[in-house]
Amino acid sequence: MIIDPSISERVINLAVKIQQIPAPTFDERLRAEFIHQNFVDLGFKDTIFDDIGNVYAIIKGQGEKPPLVVSAHLDTVFPVNTDLTITRTEDKIFGPGIGDNSLGLAGLFGLFWALCGNGYMINQKLKLASDVWLVANVGEEGLGNLSGMKAVVDRFGEKARAYIILEGMSLGQIFHQGLGVKRYRITLNTKGGHSWVDYGEKSAIHELAELIMKIRSLNFPSEPRTSYNIGTLSGGTSVNTIAAEATMQLDLRSTSPGVLNEISSQVEALVKLANQKDGNNIRAVADLIGERPSGGIPADHTLVKLAEECHVTNGLKAKLNIGSTDANEPLSRGYPSICIGLTTGGGSHTTGEYINIKSLGQGLGILVDLIRSV
Repeated sequence: MIIDPSISERVINLAVKIQQIPAPTFDERLRAEFIHQNFVDLGFKDTIFDDIGNVYAIIKGQGEKPPLVVSAHLDTVFPVNTDLTITRTEDKIFGPGIGDNSLGLAGLFGLFWALCGNGYMINQKLKLASDVWLVANVGEEGLGNLSGMKAVVDRFGEKARAYIILEGMSLGQIFHQGLGVKRYRITLNTKGGHSWVDYGEKSAIHELAELIMKIRSLNFPSEPRTSYNIGTLSGGTSVNTIAAEATMQLDLRSTSPGVLNEISSQVEALVKLANQKDGNNIRAVADLIGERPSGGIPADHTLVKLAEECHVTNGLKAKLNIGSTDANEPLSRGYPSICIGLTTGGGSHTTGEYINIKSLGQGLGILVDLIRSV
């Protein structure tokens, strides 16, 4: 579908307004209220919050087939005090969270504007076989553990015809497989002491560093692709204090559920060995703080094929991919789901994040065609 440039511009302007509202995981309320008010201002009468903070609105179809769920996550990876200044050039917009996922949220409204037009009355039914639920959900990033999408899938379950997940970036990719993830908080405790007087006592930081090197030495195969990342490190009291506590957060991923479980077991075994290393002088604990389930639909699934066709119609050859997105949750339960992007960009999860403006019309066209096709 060829998208009216005025719709793309409205989506961009709304994305910037959304981006200006801080929404770190677990603190998405202000952004959710903004989305809710925008739905209300458009005339949606059945806009609701659920118990976890997700926002829902419905575009009425003919009701001949089960509803579609189109969802975009509210939260970002950035702390509440992050400088959210926007910089705009002719081709790009720069700003933390502008693509991930302010643009995805704005895309919900872009879908409505493109499907319904200016003359649409909110109580009339579109010539679509299904109702279309628009959802802004919490808890996708970091330790949100897909909590918002879990509530969405609990709500609709198998009654939904499909779950379409929107991300602001990644245009040209169709994520139809969910990448399994396990996250640990690993804490080392020792007696600690004075750096000179108690020299020779165990340091929690030193012990944690040794554990990190052992984790690095594990076999992380390139096929099936498997990875680890130590995202945070903390501990110690002062430069002249033997650290009594040190903590890290570890992210493990694999395209193979079996390999992920094996690597996780090896990490847990290393922590257990560290805990047994020196009697009561060292205590090591690994807490599982996050887990994203894996799952997928085959490349020849009707939903994937339709998405590919919609990309081609709009001038793109799509790449099928695996990723860690909100689609993981419905896919893990056996429900058809894909994640698609609305434009291209870069610098995701950094303060240098940006989106490309000119390709947004193409992404919106794919989205609208996909909803009509499904």
